[in-house]
Amino acid sequence: MTRDPRYWIWLQLALGYQFDVKELINYFGSAQAVYNSSLKERAMCELLNKKKIERMESVTIDDADEVVYACRQNNWQIITYDDSRYPHRLRHIDCPPAVLYADGRFPDIDRYAAIGIVGTRHASPYAMTATRLLSRGLAECGAIIVSGGALGVDSAGHRGALDSGGVTIAVLGCGLGTRYLSKNDDLRTEIARSGAVITEFVPYTQAGKHTFPMRNRIISGLCDAVLIGEAGERSGSMITANYAIEQGRDVFVLPSSLLDDRFLGCNRLIDQGAMIATSPERILGLYSGRYSTLDMSRARTIAQLKNSIVSTGGKAVELQQEQYSFDTITQDRHTRDLQQQQELSLSGNEKAVFDAVGDEPMYIDVIANKAGVTVANALISMTLLEMKNLIVAMPGKLYKRKESSICQS
Repeated sequence: MTRDPRYWIWLQLALGYQFDVKELINYFGSAQAVYNSSLKERAMCELLNKKKIERMESVTIDDADEVVYACRQNNWQIITYDDSRYPHRLRHIDCPPAVLYADGRFPDIDRYAAIGIVGTRHASPYAMTATRLLSRGLAECGAIIVSGGALGVDSAGHRGALDSGGVTIAVLGCGLGTRYLSKNDDLRTEIARSGAVITEFVPYTQAGKHTFPMRNRIISGLCDAVLIGEAGERSGSMITANYAIEQGRDVFVLPSSLLDDRFLGCNRLIDQGAMIATSPERILGLYSGRYSTLDMSRARTIAQLKNSIVSTGGKAVELQQEQYSFDTITQDRHTRDLQQQQELSLSGNEKAVFDAVGDEPMYIDVIANKAGVTVANALISMTLLEMKNLIVAMPGKLYKRKESSICQS
């Protein structure tokens, strides 16, 4: 482990999360040398502009000490770019994270085949089931599953690995300790028991629109290949796929319907050369000679996996044998498309109130304050939103979003 992570944390805080530290370290020699450099030395470095230099002057080592203290209090690991635990694959991507923060047991991932699994939060039953089966089969052979810890395809990927007793890593688009996606709190706890929940964002950094695309480069950067479970043409998963291509990773997609717009992104990737994932062996066969930790004798077909018993939360349950036809997928899509259209048509107070409502029950006064409207106007908007089937009213003037409503991933 590095002698003092504070200088890397300081560098991260001063220069931001997408500054390429590799060239800067080559120039100065170390993170500590950057910290100890003079204003003149920084001004002579072409990698630093005036704004960056000013930021370096304003951020102190005490700011880094606060981060170290938070991690120690919570038993979170700090893995810096020069740490021996820092993944070799990740170190060589463009703009690698200066620091990773990990909750759980961060594995020596470079010893294993690692497969990233991403896709929409509002996945079809077909995509959810197929992803979970593939993930389980991959983990049974000794692969590590990497995903984003979100709902939908991400959760199916993580669950599949856990079903097999395998290792999975969740890469968050926020800092550790942040209240984010409480529906998946239990899943993240399970992940941390055998694997890790990681992020490049300092503890308690809130999620935002910009943080999710940033974390996507880490998902692909940690892996040998990325499997796209389900993606529309403009989904966030396509960002991960593009990062994977830029980083020289293999890209797989689930076989899917040509008639379903929600798979347009997947089908476009096939046109561009992505491989179709039909079995764990189809994916891992590319890496069987590279990793001694892979046991391809354990590879099972999808049919064998489908007929197996999946262990969920310690309780054995039979995997549903439902056959997902194009008709059933389309019907499910139609319902969610109507809801999406309702959300996109919102404006004024209705939109402000809807945006303020979370996945967990909230009091009306809290919602009104967050939306910047009066309680009376919030109640009017709530009635309209409830009529549109976008929110759920609960006893005690509590409200929350419908589970199938659109949210960030």
